Amino acid sequence: MMFRKSKLDEPLPTKRQRRAEAARRRALSPVRILLMVLCLPLTVALISFNMFVRLSDYGRDEAMVHLIALAGCDASRAVGFGTFYEGYAGYHPRNDPDGDGVACGPDVAQRQTAPSPSTTTPRETAANQRSLGNAKFIKP
Repeated sequence: MMFRKSKLDEPLPTKRQRRAEAARRRALSPVRILLMVLCLPLTVALISFNMFVRLSDYGRDEAMVHLIALAGCDASRAVGFGTFYEGYAGYHPRNDPDGDGVACGPDVAQRQTAPSPSTTTPRETAANQRSLGNAKFIKP
């Protein structure tokens, strides 16, 4: 027959062991783990932003302008920036539809807000709708 030890026979945990157990409970708390998982996208975004600013060819302020302009002309206008020229911070080729070296210029804003009346035929309009950039999509 085996005798079991009673709880009275076990030594009491030391102060250090109690602190370690309390720290373990806090670290493995389901609420803390959930909070860390929910904050992960924000953490990744902040690290990415920091790396972009530090590794950019531009200074810190110019890198911010370049990043805001990357979001598009509407975002850069909302912040208060205007036209961007090729070779300077804020210029992105995708914001320069006519390829003249001026991105988010005033003519682009006018074209986006108030399209001019066109004199194209319905066939030309259909051809323009099927094209994207330089690629042309032809119906089989």
